[in-house]
Amino acid sequence: MRPIRGSERTPMPGARDVGAADPGERLEVTVLLRRRNAEELRDRIRKLEQGDRSDGVLSREAFAQRHGSEAGDIAQVERFAAQHGLSVVACDPAQAMVILGGTVADFTKAFGVSLRQFEHPDGSYRGRTGPVLAPEPLADIVEAVLGLDNRPQARSHFRSRRAPENVFKRPTTGAAAAPTSFTPENLAELYNFPAAATGQGQCVGIVELGGGYRPQDLSTYFAENGISPAPKVTAVSVDHGHNRPTGNPDSADGEVMLDVEIVGCVAPEAKIAVYFAPNTDAGFLAALSKAVNDAVNRPSVVSVSCGGPENAWTAQAMSAFNDALQAAASMGVTVCVASGDSGSSDGASDGADHVDFPASSPYALACGGTSVRASNGKITSEVVWNDAGGGATGGGASSVFALPAWQEGLKLTRTGGGTQALASRGVPDVSGDADPDTGYQVRVDGQNLVFGGTSAVAPLWAGLLARINQLAGRPAGYINPQLYRQPAALREVTQGDNGDFAASPGWNACTGLGSPNGAKIAALF
Repeated sequence: MRPIRGSERTPMPGARDVGAADPGERLEVTVLLRRRNAEELRDRIRKLEQGDRSDGVLSREAFAQRHGSEAGDIAQVERFAAQHGLSVVACDPAQAMVILGGTVADFTKAFGVSLRQFEHPDGSYRGRTGPVLAPEPLADIVEAVLGLDNRPQARSHFRSRRAPENVFKRPTTGAAAAPTSFTPENLAELYNFPAAATGQGQCVGIVELGGGYRPQDLSTYFAENGISPAPKVTAVSVDHGHNRPTGNPDSADGEVMLDVEIVGCVAPEAKIAVYFAPNTDAGFLAALSKAVNDAVNRPSVVSVSCGGPENAWTAQAMSAFNDALQAAASMGVTVCVASGDSGSSDGASDGADHVDFPASSPYALACGGTSVRASNGKITSEVVWNDAGGGATGGGASSVFALPAWQEGLKLTRTGGGTQALASRGVPDVSGDADPDTGYQVRVDGQNLVFGGTSAVAPLWAGLLARINQLAGRPAGYINPQLYRQPAALREVTQGDNGDFAASPGWNACTGLGSPNGAKIAALF
C-alpha cells in the first residue's frame, strides 16, 4: 500500500474525537483518475496562460474523447472495488471520476484508513487523520480519493442587511433617490454592461452547497423587477444534493436566491442551471465538475460563491479542483469565484494572511468586493469593501499556487506602507459591489432583503459574461490573460484596505484590476 499524494488530513480546529465511525454506515467515495494525453492538455493550458488561443477551445465531446480517463484505468478501479466488497455507483470518463459505494468497514480496509466520528461547533462529521493508502497498481493511476471524510468544506460568502418592505420600489441611481442599495439592473447600468444583450442563447451554471429556491419567490422577484417572462431556472441534482429550501433566509437559501436573482436580472434571457451538492470536498468538486462537463445544459459561464482558506483543504482536493478548472479553460468555460468575506486573514485564526480557494486557482476568475455610491446614474465613489469587523473582501497572495505569467511584475501594497513583489498567485482578479450597506435587493423565503458579500460579485460577473458571449457569438472562456493585458477595460479602485493589504493604482490584493466597465470588456472579445 502506498499513500496517495496530498491526501493527508488532520481534524478540524476545535473538533473532538468521540469514537470510531459506525462500521455499518454506508457512504460513497469519489475516485479521481489520471487523464488521457496529459502532456497535450498541459501544453494547451500553457498556451492559454500566455494568452495564445490559436488552438481554439474543445467542445465537451472532444475534451472527453481526448482527455477523459482510460478504459483500462477504470477497469482497474472496478477490479479493486470487487476485491474489497465495494460497488461501482457511477462512472464518468469525461470527468475522470468513479464513484464507489460501501460501508465504513469496507472502505477502512480498502484504503487503509481509520474513520472516526468528530464533534465540532459547526456540527458533527465523519473524519480521518493521516493519508489514504492504495495498492501499487492503483496508486499510479489515482489522483485523489474524496468523500471518506465528510466535514463541511466551504462556507458561503454572503452578508445580509435587513431592508424595508418597500425595497422593490425600483429606485433609480439618480440624485433624488440616493439609494443605499441597488437592484442588480441598477448595478449593471452603473457598470456600463452592454445594453444590447440579455444573455440570450447562453446558459449560466451556479454551484450551490445546500439550501434552495422557491419558484414563487423567483416569480415575485422578477415580476417586481419588471422581468417578463421570468428566466428559466433548472435544478440539477449532484451527489444526492437537491433544491431544498430551509425557510430561513440566513441559511444557504440566502446564497442560492442571491446568485439566481442576480444572474436572472443581469442576463434575463440566459438559462440558469443550479447544481446542488452536499457541502463536502467530494460534493463541491462533483458540482463544479458536473457544471463544466454538462453536455445537456452546456453552461458557458459558471458562478461559484463559496470556498475556504487554502490551509483548510487537502492538497489532493485542491489538485482535483484545479484539474476541473483547467478543463473549464480548455472548453471555453469561464468560472467566476468569490474571493471571501473575511479580509486578508480569510477567517483563519493563526494570525497569518490567507486567500480563499478555489478563488486562488489561477484558472478561476477571482472576484473581490467594493463599496459603491452613485448619483445621477454615475458611480461617485467606489472603495474597498471593509466594514471594520462585519466583513471585508478577501485577497492576498496564495501559499499554494505559483505566480501566473499574466501576473508577473505586479506588487503587493501593504496597509502600513511599502510594497513587495508579488511572488505567487495574487487574489482577486476583478471586483464589484459587495458591501451590504450598498448591497443588492433580493427576495429570500418570502422576505425582501439586502445582501452583500463577494458572493454577489461572482454572479454579477457571470451575468456580464453571458451578455458578452451572446454578443461575441462564442464564449470568452479563460479571460484572465486578456484582462491583465488590457487593464484599462476595468475601473481602478485605489482607496481602502482589507486588513493587511491596501488598494493602489493598477492591480491590488483587495480589488484586483478593479470593477467592470462592461462595454469596454465586451470590446476585448
